[in-house]
Amino acid sequence: MATSLGANTYNRQNWEDADFPILCQTCLGENPYIRMSKEKYGKECKICARPFTVFRWCPGTRMRFKKTEVCQTCSKMKNVCQTCLLDLEYGLPIQVRDTGLDIKDDVPKSDVNKEYYTQNAEREIGNSDGTRPVGLLGKAPSSSEMLLKLARTTPYYKRNRPHICSFWVKGECKRGEECPYRHEKPTDPDDPLADQNIKDRYYGINDPVADKLLKRASTMPRLDTPEDKTITTLYVGGMGDTISDAELRNHFYQFGEIRTTTIVQRQQCAFIQFATRQAAELAAEKSFNKLIINGRRLTVKWGRSQAARGKEAFQDGVSEMGTRLDPVPGLPGALPPPPALEEDASTNYFNLDPGASPNVMNISLPPPPGINPPPPGFGAPMFHMGSMGPPPPMGMRPPGHIHYPSQDPQRMGAHAARHGD
Repeated sequence: MATSLGANTYNRQNWEDADFPILCQTCLGENPYIRMSKEKYGKECKICARPFTVFRWCPGTRMRFKKTEVCQTCSKMKNVCQTCLLDLEYGLPIQVRDTGLDIKDDVPKSDVNKEYYTQNAEREIGNSDGTRPVGLLGKAPSSSEMLLKLARTTPYYKRNRPHICSFWVKGECKRGEECPYRHEKPTDPDDPLADQNIKDRYYGINDPVADKLLKRASTMPRLDTPEDKTITTLYVGGMGDTISDAELRNHFYQFGEIRTTTIVQRQQCAFIQFATRQAAELAAEKSFNKLIINGRRLTVKWGRSQAARGKEAFQDGVSEMGTRLDPVPGLPGALPPPPALEEDASTNYFNLDPGASPNVMNISLPPPPGINPPPPGFGAPMFHMGSMGPPPPMGMRPPGHIHYPSQDPQRMGAHAARHGD
């Protein structure tokens, strides 16, 4: 056992004996049927140096065995997992959580002060119901916009993968596929993420993972208020099929009067229109990256006016979401614009002879195919408008005669000799 008479001042009554560890869902694994080995007082806590019960288990196939690293008292003081020391609510390092909640909980590091601090924390934990954290964390606000942005909503099981095989890196591993370790190229030793310390993570100092997440939070986009004061509509996306109109109204009615609620089921989104601009701004501020209904995190954005939507839609190869559209190979190019209409443009839609008299129009039809035309004077009367003179000869077509290709005798099977008779 790691404790000694000189280093440990606790008596055996203060040693921790637990029946089940405090773990996050990632460390527990995706296998619902899990076996754990339990060893009473197996090791000392890496924070308070007090013996505690150690649990060891395998979170899944092709995963490495994991064990608890700190005691349950230290875990409850910071509301963290006993193995990975990440926050149980957000899945983030302690440094990121304390920065988002604007708290500073300085745990003493010397042996005497640490012992006194731990005893007071145990007394406070014993007097509480165990459902909420103790200390400054229990008095902090319930949520933060930055934490909701960075929080991981699903387990990240890649943290349970085996370590990299050092023999494979040197080219000396002879176990092949049976090797329980990973055969992958190691990360750069100069990478800050390659140097992580469990005590630094617990105390919230010099944590490279926390520094990376805080830099990501500083570059995240924010919801800017549009300059057009007539916009009072909010866009709600990612709804799915389980969220109804009543559930949306139950959340947004607290910010002001709602004029209309429109749900587009095909796009899985909705549009909430408020009666006043002040209510819309308040709803956007309180709901951006914070709106969770039926376990789904919804996207909240400002709507756009109809005039701006018509002008900006797919302009210059840019889509409605602001992304550049790449041309698709094989498709024809853009059509040229139509020619400008001139005032003196011709209105001759039927290609008539402009020199013909407009008051003369022959509306007689040619004979059917296969039938000889009647001799002059015995045929059907031909009506002429405007002039009462004799009709023109059959061999000559008057100016302005409309030619119908579908009624051409040669096209319809008539013989040329018969047509010339």
